[in-house]
Amino acid sequence: MALIKLFRLSTFLAVIAALHAGVVGRQCARALGNATLVANQLQLHYYNDSTGQYNNGELWTDANSLEDLHNLMLVTGNDDYHNVADSSYIGKAALDPYTDWTKLLDGSNDDAQWIILALWKIADYKTARDRDGSAYISSAAKIYDIVASQWDDTCGGGVWWSTDHTYKNAITNELFLLTSAAGYLRTNNETYLENAEKEWTWLSSSGMRGSSGLFNDGLELESCQNNGQTTWTYNQAVVASGLGALYAATRNTSLLDQAEVSLNATISSLTYNGILRESCDLVTSDGTTCDHDQQIFKGIWTKHVQYYLDNVDDTSRITKYSDFLGYQHSGVVNYAMNPAYDVGSVWYATNKGGSQWSPEASTSGLEALISAGKYGPC
Repeated sequence: MALIKLFRLSTFLAVIAALHAGVVGRQCARALGNATLVANQLQLHYYNDSTGQYNNGELWTDANSLEDLHNLMLVTGNDDYHNVADSSYIGKAALDPYTDWTKLLDGSNDDAQWIILALWKIADYKTARDRDGSAYISSAAKIYDIVASQWDDTCGGGVWWSTDHTYKNAITNELFLLTSAAGYLRTNNETYLENAEKEWTWLSSSGMRGSSGLFNDGLELESCQNNGQTTWTYNQAVVASGLGALYAATRNTSLLDQAEVSLNATISSLTYNGILRESCDLVTSDGTTCDHDQQIFKGIWTKHVQYYLDNVDDTSRITKYSDFLGYQHSGVVNYAMNPAYDVGSVWYATNKGGSQWSPEASTSGLEALISAGKYGPC
């Protein structure tokens, strides 16, 4: 235990030194130091070296955790988790040219795209360290083609949530907007850009975004109308990161205005005292609270605001969200983090809601800290 504490302290001090040396510019040392401590605990407490997976995690949330470790290393300049990708379950699949991705993904078109985002971030990290990330890029392209084949004219367009073809929902199509636009930025392949523009044309007219500016979960398949289901936080930011990437490809500023409709609606409607609050964070009388999927949603919101701002690169728009990202850092540290640097699922207040402790909740907190470290107030 003493060695672990020493490792945490030395890593934290290394981050501070790097920041003061100007390695990562305007980024906030305190938030990134906290992010490093949380990442260390995530790996120590939840990651299983023998399986390359997170205990009690899921395929798509594991993908987010891997993405976040590499996002953190790219932001801080450290290499604490440089061996994790290649030894992980997802990484081993990416490195094997014979992986049957159709079988591994088991029909899930949203899980598929979370994996694409993880593979790209791992490749970005490897490229930044002069290491070969081509296998990750190749695997991401294979997965993208599987998802793209799931577009059809039911309800006028859109990608199916799964290969069972029972549901068209917001997150799967927001991810397709993002993977298509970001894929074009990476490859200059016009098919990706055409898919991104086709997706936004359909998504923006699908009716899934209600009058409040928030996206509901999906469509009633029989009527092709908004199903009125929960306005989860992550749905409001993944669309923004997709529009930010499409803006970077087209320089159409109206896309940024559309992105901020849902970001602003999140801040107005899905918060408590300035801190993100999922509807399931409020424990019910029968003890129902957020499940493992839902425990990661708030952090994904913050991460995709970071990605949106990465592509926008506009001081005025960054300033607009800087303080709010800082509030999330404060909520995680003051209300959700325990003395071991694990993070619970409820950020908005102590002793309220039904905070859960899991790799998803810890990853969610990590995401909030990284985004605050990059774009929050310092």
